[in-house]
Amino acid sequence: MKNLFALPVQQNVKIGDPILPRPFFHSGLSRHLNGYLDDRPKVIDFSQSVPLAAEPGQLHIRLKLFGLIPFHEMLVNVVAPPQVMVCGHSIGVFLHAEGVMVVGHTAVEDSTGKKYHPAEKGGILAGDLIVKVNNIPVQNEKQLREEINRSGREGKPVTLEIKRNKKMFAVRLNPVFCRETGRYRIGLLIRDSTAGMGTLTFYDPKTRLYGALGHMVTDASAAWKVDLSDGKIVNALVRDIYSGCRGRPGEKIGIFLGKASFTGNIQKNTPFGIFGTLQQPPGQFFYPRPMPVAMAYEIAAGPAEILTVLKEERIERFAIEIEKVNPQIRPEGKGLVIRVTDRELIRRAGGIIQGMSGSPIIQNGKFVGVVTHVFVNDPTRGYGVPAEWMLQEAGLLIVKRGNKIVA
Repeated sequence: MKNLFALPVQQNVKIGDPILPRPFFHSGLSRHLNGYLDDRPKVIDFSQSVPLAAEPGQLHIRLKLFGLIPFHEMLVNVVAPPQVMVCGHSIGVFLHAEGVMVVGHTAVEDSTGKKYHPAEKGGILAGDLIVKVNNIPVQNEKQLREEINRSGREGKPVTLEIKRNKKMFAVRLNPVFCRETGRYRIGLLIRDSTAGMGTLTFYDPKTRLYGALGHMVTDASAAWKVDLSDGKIVNALVRDIYSGCRGRPGEKIGIFLGKASFTGNIQKNTPFGIFGTLQQPPGQFFYPRPMPVAMAYEIAAGPAEILTVLKEERIERFAIEIEKVNPQIRPEGKGLVIRVTDRELIRRAGGIIQGMSGSPIIQNGKFVGVVTHVFVNDPTRGYGVPAEWMLQEAGLLIVKRGNKIVA
């Protein structure tokens, strides 16, 4: 019975597949289920054959137990997933935040040695974004520092426009002259950009859209999402590997090339990765032809492989096991649990390491998911998300949303 009440309110189904994939139903209960499709009088008996999704569109389904007790309504989106190029290339990720991000507070010591905390007392918190200073859009750290110093020299308060959890508010502070730096300050530690290393997951030659990382980019010193104003990716060389071990994640050590062989912009930073368009696509792929994309319900526990780079720019294939596919009412969290079984990957890297996020997962000739996180206490195991979620986030899986169904 638990499986029945864990059904999603929306489900993507590929053309040619049953309109409700069997994994959602417990075999012992399916014979008691009836469905009413698009309010038509015809009843679907799920103990018999389930109708196939014939064409792209949207289906409303009402489910009843014993043909009498309504217990669930859902929207089935019939989609035609594109085939994409699976990647595995190492990339450098450069993000520029909207405004500058507050990452902490610090005391401002005046000429007498007295310490002040203007920003902290003014209610500014770590994670806040400063988007304007004295009604001027903030471009970078240097500009903000100079405007605060100018206000202080003129004996005027500085006005900051703050963004916190999508809400905007203004704060007026009196800068204090800092004897250590020789300028006026308000006692903030700030950051205006972030950079890191990851893996390119897929590329669609028709639209030039790509997806990478499989998780959101956050501030390096905390867990705050970076709100983008601009960003880019470039290909990277892996120079060395710090192997992972229990309690200490490993990482790729790389360099970003001055003359990149492929580049792209960053348009979205989401829970399922970063997305944008490639101005120059990669010149070579491990698999030279586009690959079919599996829907989440097609992924099965069992052997699979990942593509990633451990040396220079050479993409290699390594064996893994998909240990668990987590049923999800909606796309969120970590949909897959994976384990590295390839002895060569364990020997060279210890398992899953930082910089491997975004490595595509392939099973039975289909692109099924992407590596996202490592288990800190067991680097041979980690999490992944289904490829379907990334494609939907990228806008490559067109889904009709429809209106709310009224019982």
